[in-house]
Amino acid sequence: MKISRSEYYYHKNHRTNVYKEDNRKLDVDILRIYKESKKRYGSPKIQQMLEKEGKHVSVKRIGKRMRFLKIKSCIVKKYRPASSSNKVNSEGKENLLNQEFQANELREKMVSDITYIYVKNYGWTYLATVEDLCSRAIIGYSYGKTIDADLVIEAIKNAQMKGKFKEQAIFHSDLGSQYTSNKVEKYLKELGLRHSYSKKGYPYDNACMESFNAILKKEEVNLKEYETFEEAKMALFEFIEGWYNRKRIHSAIGYQTPYEIEEMSA
Repeated sequence: MKISRSEYYYHKNHRTNVYKEDNRKLDVDILRIYKESKKRYGSPKIQQMLEKEGKHVSVKRIGKRMRFLKIKSCIVKKYRPASSSNKVNSEGKENLLNQEFQANELREKMVSDITYIYVKNYGWTYLATVEDLCSRAIIGYSYGKTIDADLVIEAIKNAQMKGKFKEQAIFHSDLGSQYTSNKVEKYLKELGLRHSYSKKGYPYDNACMESFNAILKKEEVNLKEYETFEEAKMALFEFIEGWYNRKRIHSAIGYQTPYEIEEMSA
């Protein structure tokens, strides 16, 4: 072959390890997606993002490379405020949703809830959200210092701005005093919405909303210390509108983003 013995053995002993080179390139892609998600994505979602880029890698291999890189998705124990001691009257309050969390059209089924957020210079503040079960987008929310019926109504008003509600659409919530107040009940009737209720002390009836609140706490709230109400308000806006609705992929909607479904279904 007209090459010297020394040259042959040099190339044999110094040839590129293809598997190691593939891992090096994969590590670069994993770190890029991980950083773009602000350290929120684990191996399943990183795998889906790579699939969208035409790069076919198993979840197991990505998990192995993440362990090598010493990175992992953010996992923080959630804070659960003490439940209210107020008695709840569930008489005549039917569960119309009945844990059927799939919807064929936008604004056909919506779920809502209120969660607590701590601010250092004030104390507890409150976020009311409305989620569309077709797109899984947070279509309306309201953030305030008082937990009352007006907080819920403001969230519903903001949801209206994202598209007209279907006739006789379902609006599902728990039996909290804010949702069962005369003010909210009257407003829902004026909008032509049918109010559906979770059973007392049974969060599975509102699982999608519980899931969003858990994601919000795990990926944003529990990782930060908000000094002021205004700082928290801006952070929540950026999380919901800039990340959750527009960039975060969801397994329940085929690893698409909520706004991709909103645009396709509009």
